[in-house]
Parts: sequence; structure tokens; C-alpha cells
Amino acid sequence: MDSNIYLLIITLLSIVIVILGVALWKWHAFISLTVAGLFLAIMAGMSPDKIVTAYETGVGDVLGHLVGILALGTILGKLMSDSGAGMQISDFLIKKLGPKKLPWAMLFSGFIIGIPVFFEVGIVILLPLVISIHKTTKKNILLIAIPLLAGLSIVHGIVPPHPGAMTAIGIYEADLGKVLLYSLIIALPTAIIAGPLFGKFISKRVIPENSPNIIKVSNKTTGFPSVSVSFFIIVLPVLLMLLSIVTPYLGDLPNLIKNTLLFIGSPVIALLISCFVAFYFLGFKQGMNKNVIKEIVEECILPIGSIILIIGAGGGFKEILIETGVGETIAQMTENLSLSPLLLAFLVAGLIRVATGSATVALTTAAGIVSPIIQNLSGVNLELLVIATGAGSLMLSHVNDAGFWMVKEYLGLSVKETFKTWTVMETLLSVVAFLIAFALNSFI
Repeated sequence: MDSNIYLLIITLLSIVIVILGVALWKWHAFISLTVAGLFLAIMAGMSPDKIVTAYETGVGDVLGHLVGILALGTILGKLMSDSGAGMQISDFLIKKLGPKKLPWAMLFSGFIIGIPVFFEVGIVILLPLVISIHKTTKKNILLIAIPLLAGLSIVHGIVPPHPGAMTAIGIYEADLGKVLLYSLIIALPTAIIAGPLFGKFISKRVIPENSPNIIKVSNKTTGFPSVSVSFFIIVLPVLLMLLSIVTPYLGDLPNLIKNTLLFIGSPVIALLISCFVAFYFLGFKQGMNKNVIKEIVEECILPIGSIILIIGAGGGFKEILIETGVGETIAQMTENLSLSPLLLAFLVAGLIRVATGSATVALTTAAGIVSPIIQNLSGVNLELLVIATGAGSLMLSHVNDAGFWMVKEYLGLSVKETFKTWTVMETLLSVVAFLIAFALNSFI
């Protein structure tokens, strides 16, 4: 058998192991990715010492810059939740835009609050507000909830500093500042199409049979931060990270100033500064003491352990793909087929997302597969490649996705109603974001 064909076969089998491990055998994604990587390495004939070295190198490379970002981003999101800052922003937008523009208010609430917090945290912060508005206005809850979910989901999928985007940035060695800029440009029109526009369409065709479930949000403060402070905390890490974009264009600055601005604009430092600012404005000024803040930090550090393990195993899998020469083989095929790397990344991420139900597993695995390929290609826009992979990881959420069940239960939907609403919305987000990124690739 031709060696290239053999490599492709065992690569496909290793991906099948990831999918079966998570979906059928109920392994943790970390175990599935690790076993798949070892299978590929052994079947490709790598020596045992090289297998271990490659795996450890891959894990270290991807987690080296990511652990701090994941931890600090989670802390910032938890403070936004427990201080009531997220509710303050939502209330402000609803009052300003008025009841007739509720879907747009919910879209911007989800979009803005989704930047620093995880999708699940955003749901817990904002769905009580959705349910309250639904009971007051008697409007179809889908008209209010779909725009909110679209805003939360799209930023979670493609906008830094969320784990998926940051992982892909690290694996592809893309420029963080450009990804941040492009993703915000792409995310807003995508969320508008899949949010208020689709929400208006589907709310006329699906009327939920059951009532939504009440979600209780814990508040650990004696008061709420002001709206201006709440907005400031959300945009602060984004503004600081934008320093890494603008500093190279500021002319002949002294090296000390330029290096200091670039240092502050690095993701870890930007998030660290933002966390300390949040400790003061969302914590101490709202009546939290040192023990409460310590408790908040510990509460949100523990759950990210699973995400870190998955991302690390994905990095190990990627390195084995490189060492076995699979990347070069697929690159040659891609060139012969004239298949766009953006389309390849989108399709691979979408396939793994549908099979495993996990956006994190889909993005990590897809980036690991595509990364060795693009090393042998020229003219690839790495920043748009990150967004295309993230877009694919949102594809067709269904019964193997925890988000599917969260939305179903909180909104009181049936399984059929959830497919018609949530699954279609996620697929719209995925396809529209990819199409915009693909179009931009012609101009950038």
C-alpha cells in the first residue's frame, strides 16, 4: 500500500477513535484525544521515546500561553456574574431601546456580556431576565431568547479571549489582535441574522407548549455596580489587548514605551490587570471581603481543569500529526484538489462537532489536523482560519451537546422545538460566520 494512503487511513481511524470515544464509549475527551494520538503514532511507526516527546511538546506548546488566559478569563466572568454587573448592563440596554426593540436589546446584552464570560455563565446570568420579560410582556419567549443566545454563542465560538479562539490562535500561530478585530467585525452581522431576524421568523412558527423554568442567580454583594462601571469592566481587557494592534503603528516611540504597551496588551497581562480592577470595583466596592473574593476565584478555577486537559491533549495530538508527516501528505492533496484551507478547517470542525457535541473538542481537534497542513501552504490568512475553524465548531448542536439540553430545560422547550430553534440558530451562526470570513479572505 502507498505510504501516503496508509497515513491517511490511520489518521481517519484516529479521528474515528476520538468521535467514538466521546460519543459512544463515553470517555472524557482528554482520554479520547490521548488514545487517538497514541494510536496514530504507534501505527505510523514512531519509536516509543519519540511518541512521548512529541506528545509532551504538543501539550506544552498549546498550554504554555493558554492556562493563565483561561483562568483569568473565568475569574473575570465569575465576578461579572456574582456582582450583578451583567444584569445591570442588560437592564440598561432594555430601558434605552424600549419594549419594541427587546430582541435587539437582548442581542446586545448577549453579545457584550458574552465577551468576558463563558456561554453557560451567560445563560445563567441572563435567562432569568428573559423569563421575567416574557412573563411581563406575554411575548413569545423565543422572540426574546433567540437573539440573546445568538449573541452569547457567536462570541463564545470565535471571539478572543474565549478558550476556543485562544486555542486556535496558539495552534495556528495567528495574530491575536487581528483575530480580535476580524472576529468582532464578523460576529455582529452574524448574530443579527441568527438572532433578531431568525428569532422574529421562528417565533411566528413555533410556540412553546411548556413554561420556562425559573433560574436563581446568586448575588454575593450588598449592592450593584453602576452601569458605567459594568461596561468599563467588560471592555477593559478588549481595550488593553487592542494596544498590541495599534502600538506598531504609533511611529517612533521610545523602545521602553513601545515594549511596555505591547506588554500590557498581551492577553495574560491585559486579563490580569482587568481582574484586579474588577476585584476592586465589582468586589470590594460592592461589599465583598477578601474571603468572598477568594471563594469566587476558587469556585471558577476548578471547572476549567477539564477544558485545560482537553486543550492539552489536542495539542499533543497535533504534534503527533506533525511528527508522523500526515500534515505534509494532506497538504499535497489539498493543493491538488484546490481546496481552500478555510473550507477544510470549517468542514473538519463541523464534522467533529456534530459527532462529539463539543465545540471545544471540535475546535481543538480540527486546528490540530489543519495546522500541519497550512505549514506547507503559502498565502493562508491565519486569523481568518481561526474564525473559520471556530465557525465550524458551532455547527448543528443536537442531543450530544450540553448546550442543547440547557436551552431546552431553561426555556421549557420540547426536543422537537429545540431542534427547530436552537439547532437551526447554531447552524445559521456557523454558516453565516464562515461565509463572511470566506468573503473577507478575498480582500484581506
